[in-house]
Amino acid sequence: MTRIAVLGAGKIGEALLAGLLAAGRSASDLIFTERHPERAADLTTRLGVEAADITAAVTKADVVVVAVKPQDIAPVLAELGAALRPGTLVVSLCAGLPTALFEGGLPAGTPVVRVMPNTPMLVGEAMSAVSAGAHATDEHLAVAEEMLGAVGRVVRVPESQQDAVTALSGSGPAYFFFLVEAMIDAGILLGLPRSVAADLIVQSAFGAARMLRDSDDHPVILREAVTSPAGTTIAAIRELERHGVRAALIAAIEAARDRSVELGRSMQRD
Repeated sequence: MTRIAVLGAGKIGEALLAGLLAAGRSASDLIFTERHPERAADLTTRLGVEAADITAAVTKADVVVVAVKPQDIAPVLAELGAALRPGTLVVSLCAGLPTALFEGGLPAGTPVVRVMPNTPMLVGEAMSAVSAGAHATDEHLAVAEEMLGAVGRVVRVPESQQDAVTALSGSGPAYFFFLVEAMIDAGILLGLPRSVAADLIVQSAFGAARMLRDSDDHPVILREAVTSPAGTTIAAIRELERHGVRAALIAAIEAARDRSVELGRSMQRD
């Protein structure tokens, strides 16, 4: 069996470990690193997975998942490069960091797969985009896809599209949370108790998401099915268009893409 080392057991790292266990992976096939001893002990107790330092974890692994914050990558990359065995697949979950950055700090020929997941991984509903580095093959991508399939859905994209992915789905949950927050406030303004407004909107969002995922209809068709002539919905849509909500959302996602590009370039310079 392939042994997987997860470097960094924050929320995303823990979610991946838990998802792999839930999918049937043995705890003995997993190992993780965590710089806070108390959290490492807690995770080992709850998940049954061994904690180790980077060198020990990497030398025991066939696949190394790097799940640290981008600003913490330099010391991790230095230790990883010194301990990595030839042929080990490195999978990066670090937002904004290109595969070239890893390849420059790791032994020549190391296969690297870049992944942009999102926080619904915490509930097993992530959307992850994977891209191959210079030395990663279709087989390496397939290994990453199988692993990430334990915590959601996976799509392959060229690495040149990863900044767009970051802006759209990486940051995407925040846009939905923002919209739900505004709709709950609207419900309160209209006289509903906060708890009732929240239940109404959260369940509506959940149901709408299921319809979007499970239906073959375009979002426009689904929206039009709710939009009766001279009804309440079209009155609301008119106000959204009048206030430029569509244009503002597109501009916001473009801004997120530009920031992702900037962060990646900054990390490479550093």
